[in-house]
Amino acid sequence: MDFSKLSGYYGLIVKGAEYTILVSMVSLIIGFILGLLICLMKMSKVKILKLISSAYVQILRGTPLFVQIYIIYYGFPQLGFDFPDVGPISSKFIAGAFALSINSSAYVAEILRSGIQSVDKGQMEASRSLGLGYKDTMRFIIVPQAIKNVLPALANEFITLVKESAVLSVIGTQELMFKAGIVVTAIYSPMEPYLVAAATYLAITSVLSKLVGILEKKLAQSN
Repeated sequence: MDFSKLSGYYGLIVKGAEYTILVSMVSLIIGFILGLLICLMKMSKVKILKLISSAYVQILRGTPLFVQIYIIYYGFPQLGFDFPDVGPISSKFIAGAFALSINSSAYVAEILRSGIQSVDKGQMEASRSLGLGYKDTMRFIIVPQAIKNVLPALANEFITLVKESAVLSVIGTQELMFKAGIVVTAIYSPMEPYLVAAATYLAITSVLSKLVGILEKKLAQSN
């Protein structure tokens, strides 16, 4: 192996890493919002909402992300749903972030559901006895406590998204693995670029894991 071949290409790898972090952050935020909605639907007393949300979670958790990306990027346009370029944001970024978001939302929904169920039931009863309605109780009392309980799990979901974002290279999203592939084509050698890509993923996830550990300690001290 000759890593000197990569001289002049490290900037490309760094840009890919930045893109990976960006698409993962966007996906986590959108996935959290969708996940919270799905979670509340799944815990609703309305049967049709419970049925739809349960099917949503089952389908997305039961099928590979790789397949979901292909369906969204190649299948949706066939149905008339095209992903446009929005200013500097490419259609591939939008499609990739959308695919990661809905996949993540299924897992976030279950994380939040477990968090809500971990809140003492007496909190709901006490809030209702004080005159708060169900929606206000969930909004101001239950959900904030649940989110605090599952913050480490949500942070771990972000780490998972960083790793899973590598799959987006199959549709040409300009993330780390795609950039590594460009370098492979340029130097006619796959080992060095992919090893550097692996080391970059490891560095990102290691830093994030360390931050999650710090967060867990702070939350434990505050309880």
